[in-house]
Amino acid sequence: MNFQVKDHLSEQDINLGLKAVLKDGLTSQSMLTLTSGAFLVAFALELGASNLIVGLLAAIPPLAQLLQIPAIAWVEKIRIRKLITVYFSAVSRIFLLPIAIIPFFWPDQTGLFLLIIGLTFHGLLSAPSACAWNSWMRDLIPQDRLGVFFSKRISFAMALGAFISLLAGFMIDFWNKNSPESAIFGYSVLFALACAAGLLGIYFLYNTPEPRMEVAEHNLSLIQLLKQPFSDTNFKNLIVFLGTWNFAINLAAPFFTVYMLQRLSLNMTYVVGLTVLSQIFNFVFLRIWGKISDRFSHKSVISVSGPLFIFCIFGWIFTTMPEKYILTTPLLILLHVFMGISTAGVTLAAGNIGLKLAPKGQATAYLAAISFINSLAAGFAPIIGGLFVDYFAEHGLRLSIDWLSPSSVLSLHPMDIRHWDFFFLFAFLMGQYSLHRLALVNEVGHVEENIVIRELFTEVSRKMGNLSSVTGIRQLVEFPFGLLKYLIPVRYFSNRNNSNSPVAPNDET
Repeated sequence: MNFQVKDHLSEQDINLGLKAVLKDGLTSQSMLTLTSGAFLVAFALELGASNLIVGLLAAIPPLAQLLQIPAIAWVEKIRIRKLITVYFSAVSRIFLLPIAIIPFFWPDQTGLFLLIIGLTFHGLLSAPSACAWNSWMRDLIPQDRLGVFFSKRISFAMALGAFISLLAGFMIDFWNKNSPESAIFGYSVLFALACAAGLLGIYFLYNTPEPRMEVAEHNLSLIQLLKQPFSDTNFKNLIVFLGTWNFAINLAAPFFTVYMLQRLSLNMTYVVGLTVLSQIFNFVFLRIWGKISDRFSHKSVISVSGPLFIFCIFGWIFTTMPEKYILTTPLLILLHVFMGISTAGVTLAAGNIGLKLAPKGQATAYLAAISFINSLAAGFAPIIGGLFVDYFAEHGLRLSIDWLSPSSVLSLHPMDIRHWDFFFLFAFLMGQYSLHRLALVNEVGHVEENIVIRELFTEVSRKMGNLSSVTGIRQLVEFPFGLLKYLIPVRYFSNRNNSNSPVAPNDET
């Protein structure tokens, strides 16, 4: 096999490489969709999994990425990142096939144990691949195209993932309805298809060109390599931000669905509908955030989308007062709309800012440090949350306002925190601290939040102008932003139409 690296990539090489990376993103998303989330949980439950096992399955992928640390030495020694990515990815994805045959031979607790073992090896073997891939992409993708390219890759993958998810869900429901005694075999089909999709992605990875790694000025040991990112004050601030951010998000996000099903007593169709609504806005705004991040900086995007997402988490507390009330449904819809908008910006910019700030020739160690901290945060946050679920189920915090009169007492409870609400509150507070750490990160091109917000509204207005003939779609997009405009201080818009504004509308691409 040919894993030759190139000293120089032509524009044609780069364009061909980006197309291959885009196709690999689609196949990887297909594999991930069929082997995680609701499908993985349902499969585990069919095998008799307890809540503890379900939590463990959720923790395996991020914790397995800790193997990226020793992988740094392999990348630095071999210096052919495509070879490491292709071989480790191939073996990792092949482990999905043994999982697919579990129901045929071990449809019981033994099968559950083998599922855990299979997913563990799948995750561990993917870690060196991720380590090499991050460094590879850092040198392959031009810095001024990171935002647009990854927004395109993520949006395409998200659209395909949503379609596959709906199709797979329909297939599982159809299987359960027509053959309930053999329902578990439907998941064998999903894992087999996921393995096929993953191996197809290997073909695209193999056809992606690789630029030669730059030679470091000094040969360093693994310990010295690991110290480099933490010795770089600016990059250390970035690591702290990303670690605390991932902890905050993973402390709350796993409980959103449980909260809606148990606390709000919503049916699955309603929950799925809200999720799809959030994904629609996420898809629409990915390219908008991508253009803004390329024009200014990734930090600028996070400075606006991050606080919006954190306040959305805080807003979940007010969906009950203390039980469901007339504003519960409208508030849930607004929260999902703005969460879709904000997560598009955060996901895109948080993923790219590390690629941009990692020094050329040292990207492997720097990006592996980010993965290490993110894996710890994302792995332990839901475990910590799970340990305290029962405790907070029996405690509450209520803020009361009483109006006393000679004939009656009127009591209002503007805030009634109980059970899952504590996780939303803790995630909000941790998110606020995380954003404080973001302020300490320096990135070239960073501008004030008001400039980003004006540019965001300019882009949205232009998009709505293109939809002027499609009234329903235009109103769908215009509604949440019309509301957001009234929630943001007027000074952010005072110079929007000023010709001397530092932000001039750019042409559509």
